[in-house]
Amino acid sequence: MDIVAQAARTFGNAPALVTAGRRWSFADLDGDTARIAAALEAQGIRRGDIVALVAPNSAPLVLALMALMRMGAVAAPVNHRFPASHIDGVLARLNPVMMLDSATLEAFVAEALAGGNLAFTAASDMERPTSIIHTSASSGKPKAAVHSFSNHWHSALGSSTNLPFGPGDCWLLSLPLCHVGGYSMLFKSLFGGGALAVPSPEAPLADALASFPVTHLSLVPTQLYRMLRADGGPERLRRLDALLLGGSAVSEPLLREAIRERVPVYLTYGSTEMSTQVTTSPGPVTSARGDSGVVLPYRQVKIDTDGEILVKGECLFMGYLDEGGLRTARDANGWFHTGDMGELSEEGRLTVLGRRDSMFISGGENIHPEEIEKALSSLEGIEEAVVVPAPDAEYGARPVAWLKVRENNGPDDATIMASLRNTLGKLKTPVAYHRVREWQTLPGSPKIDRGWYRKLGESEKG
Repeated sequence: MDIVAQAARTFGNAPALVTAGRRWSFADLDGDTARIAAALEAQGIRRGDIVALVAPNSAPLVLALMALMRMGAVAAPVNHRFPASHIDGVLARLNPVMMLDSATLEAFVAEALAGGNLAFTAASDMERPTSIIHTSASSGKPKAAVHSFSNHWHSALGSSTNLPFGPGDCWLLSLPLCHVGGYSMLFKSLFGGGALAVPSPEAPLADALASFPVTHLSLVPTQLYRMLRADGGPERLRRLDALLLGGSAVSEPLLREAIRERVPVYLTYGSTEMSTQVTTSPGPVTSARGDSGVVLPYRQVKIDTDGEILVKGECLFMGYLDEGGLRTARDANGWFHTGDMGELSEEGRLTVLGRRDSMFISGGENIHPEEIEKALSSLEGIEEAVVVPAPDAEYGARPVAWLKVRENNGPDDATIMASLRNTLGKLKTPVAYHRVREWQTLPGSPKIDRGWYRKLGESEKG
């Protein structure tokens, strides 16, 4: 399937891609991406070849990714904010046929568009490898997840049944294209006919929202927290048709604040391996009930006997790219084990309880940090919390907490401990509390670097 040509036939001159200086229609995308695909073929790029792109979000990156999609090459967008040594390691493992950084990408696209050659060989196989997206790797080395065209297509198709995105709509490309949430936007636009707005990479989110007629937005909780505190932020957010919120756990105070500000929040749970969304709220949330919505079409979810969330379906990726080739990550029955713990209600709503690998044992009892974080975030004045184990001679490990409090007005340690001992018991009550102004985040990502805090916890004296 040539999704770009099909979108051009269906949506024609409707806006497809918007920047501060130019607007592309779907017909324009068809012509420009064809020229880039022809230029890539002239450079010897063929179906199945890996092309790495180390660059921030931009119109040339969008066009190049769509061109690679059309010709059947495999796009591997790499986070340009990674340290140089990290990027070198990623590229060594990918072993791409071509690598384009920000400068060479811009020059290549400009030259291709000036050339005028539209002839290239379009790929039509739905099962062809299309992208390699690295997991965010909150702990350990990022894994290179390979997705087929069919994976991304069915992801967009299932998403659209719950949250339509069509002509007249505009989704701000606020997530990096090297993450599955950003890359999936290409398919959402081409499938549904909505436009993508590409802000300057360094533009604050609030400024970007003011610069484009945005109707849809994807954020992680840290970004929402900042927007609710930006000048005019709440007003801009409440004008949206939908704000898709995922990427990590959402604290109750943050969700209650968004609801109070009448922000149309759709909670979602997903993963790189499932081509982004797995479950999503069927409409804007109206209470901080804590679940991540219902299972979308083309996905299946079940809870294993030990409480782990298992997933499969047309959106499940092809496997991880290792030195020995493509390694499947499915069990004998085709399920992918997410490493997340959860519950599925009779109504089909999924509640994510936390990471399986974050659990630790204290005095013989299983401790799930997410349970403690939720209790901490429910206290007045605490915006967000991270809980990790610290070594303890008597118990083996005890929980310690890092807290972000509201304007230095959070409760003191004694108040926190008294409250948690009453609700969670002594073993689950952290023995130490540290206040932070800003979180340590993963390289090039707004997600909290939990591995970093876990290492800090390991250095605590028991």
